Amino acid sequence: MFGRRPKTTVPSTPPETRAGSADTPDATRVLADLLARPTQEGILEAALVHAARLLGGRVAAYAIVRRGQDTVGAVHNYSRALVGVALSGPWSTLRTRLLSDGTRELYEQNSPDLQSLLTECGMKAVTLSLVVPISDRGHYVGALVLDRSGDEGVTPTAQEAVTRWAAAIAPLLGILDSREDWKHAARQITGAVVEAIESREFDALGHAQAVATLSLKIGQQIGLADRELEELWYAATMHDIGKIHGEPGHALVGANFLHGVGHLSEAQRAVRHHHERWDGQGEPDRLTGEDIPLYARILAVANAYVRLGGIERVRSQAGRSLDPRLVSSLEKLDL
Repeated sequence: MFGRRPKTTVPSTPPETRAGSADTPDATRVLADLLARPTQEGILEAALVHAARLLGGRVAAYAIVRRGQDTVGAVHNYSRALVGVALSGPWSTLRTRLLSDGTRELYEQNSPDLQSLLTECGMKAVTLSLVVPISDRGHYVGALVLDRSGDEGVTPTAQEAVTRWAAAIAPLLGILDSREDWKHAARQITGAVVEAIESREFDALGHAQAVATLSLKIGQQIGLADRELEELWYAATMHDIGKIHGEPGHALVGANFLHGVGHLSEAQRAVRHHHERWDGQGEPDRLTGEDIPLYARILAVANAYVRLGGIERVRSQAGRSLDPRLVSSLEKLDL
């Protein structure tokens, strides 16, 4: 019933619209890592990489996870021989600490055998350690430990940024800790990050969730399969994620962010084209009619209803900016 065009290759996004660069901390890149590696170690590794970028300079780091006892859950610029090792350390105070004597406390609290392993991994050379606990709703989850060797310090601004980052990832670790399956966890993670981005603008909070809910209703109305509805949910939830870099070109930024997540290829196309218009006056590619990907057309209708707040206003855009048949499907819903 509803036309679909063959898949086309999404053109590469110009450098100025790409989500971050190799030397710029970018939370959206972390989300991409989380979607690609839905494991505790994968999340912690991505979290350490981002924390090290926030700190700047040369940083080696490891993440502590509490599982009855404290163990190393992931490493960054340290040997993987540390992963899974049970350690005691300065994170037990459950507060952010900047240790000017490096790993002295870490060595003092562990056995000679563990001290030898720490030395083999290069920790004897550490001169400064930033310890940031991870706590989810009062429950201690673990800690991020970032180490420096040499004379380079840590600025208060960088320390605060890492502390905020640890607070942001805590719910994600809590979700994985109790998840029933990855599908549920991935949705929770995606929603949490999108909500964090939306919270920067009060009037945007909850917008993605509203668009996703309505998009799924439209998708069900026109007979999309469960797998299609799942990808449509991701497209709707993340359609504005590119706004973390500002309003201009956010559709391209969001689409570029999803590049390489194979099972979300249609969601990528939807994000890129959700500002196209049925009459061909939209952006970025001035597509017309059914040349616009179906999910993008659904997003446009749902987005218009959420923003305009009434079916009459949406109806006035049928055949102009919006697919008239999808507008008709919207009218059949009990809204």
